[in-house]
Amino acid sequence: MRGLAATIMLQGHTFHSFMRADLRDQSPYVLSQFVGGFPPAVFLFLTGVTFAFILESNERRGLTPWQRWIAALVRARYLFMLAVLFRLQLWAFALGQSSWKDLFKVDVLNIMGITLFLFSPLALAPIAERARISGIVGVLIAVMSPVISQMDWTWMHPFLADYISPSYVLFPVFPWAAFTAFGIASGCLLKACKPEHLDRLMQWAAVTGFVLLYTSQYLSNLPYSLYAKSEFWLNSPGLTFMKLGTVLILSAIAYLWSLRSWGASWSWVRQLGTTSLLVYWVHIELVYGRWFGYFKERLDTTQCVLFSICLIFAMIGLSIAQTRMKKIRWGEWRTWSTDPATALRFKDAARVSASTD
Repeated sequence: MRGLAATIMLQGHTFHSFMRADLRDQSPYVLSQFVGGFPPAVFLFLTGVTFAFILESNERRGLTPWQRWIAALVRARYLFMLAVLFRLQLWAFALGQSSWKDLFKVDVLNIMGITLFLFSPLALAPIAERARISGIVGVLIAVMSPVISQMDWTWMHPFLADYISPSYVLFPVFPWAAFTAFGIASGCLLKACKPEHLDRLMQWAAVTGFVLLYTSQYLSNLPYSLYAKSEFWLNSPGLTFMKLGTVLILSAIAYLWSLRSWGASWSWVRQLGTTSLLVYWVHIELVYGRWFGYFKERLDTTQCVLFSICLIFAMIGLSIAQTRMKKIRWGEWRTWSTDPATALRFKDAARVSASTD
């Protein structure tokens, strides 16, 4: 799922950065951006799933509720610090062309860290209650987004308000945190499900996804609304549930792909998914940074497609390189830890290096 989301993201950002302004009202660009709106939902949903796995693992290890909460806060801090480093790197590389305010832009990584911080008290609840609470919270975030959008946030500092009020260009808590909440609920269900019942669970995920997708679309097209003012592409609960339905369908497809023999061999989609953070970090710099600044808003549809393909191949190569580097480092550590002669050579080299320094 991460690999598929990364692939969609690569083409979406390419079109967004390089497509000529006079072509942005045509079908290729509109379709690219419509599909490109799903990867953030997938990433946030999977962050919630992983978080649920961590909570369940800590509970199974016998950690106290306080220790589980601290571990959850550590996970949230890790993601938020990555977000800070990411914004700092982008600003430093664009020095002179980027405002200092960009350091505080609410990106996907920022909202990952914030939402895990907000949901960290779930570590105190048993797994059944955890799933129920996170599901309810996800629904509340989705249905409250239009209300939050209409509230006056001018009294709050803009950097803080950006984390709360719905935005077309940022990733605030409303409504994006809903996907993390639904991911936590789904992760709890996966962990609670017996292996022999997993097929049935994924079938229900696909059915639920289709129901959410079509029901939300139907309700969103009705001529009246429960809200005094609601913008579909900004804060509509219908859009949130449509994206959730799509994510659930994709999860069933990903499960089927991984289960069957034709998903057992090496897959470039899976490869991208294993290094999605690196791919996200590097491609943002390439697409929006100075590296290809000459092509910004200068390419036509065919050129954007070709650039997207080249970018995807480049990110696959980068992903493979990182995977191989990890294997090399792991192999060296294994050799160092198991072979006494090699360990002695490493220690001697370290001693010589230390004395030289």
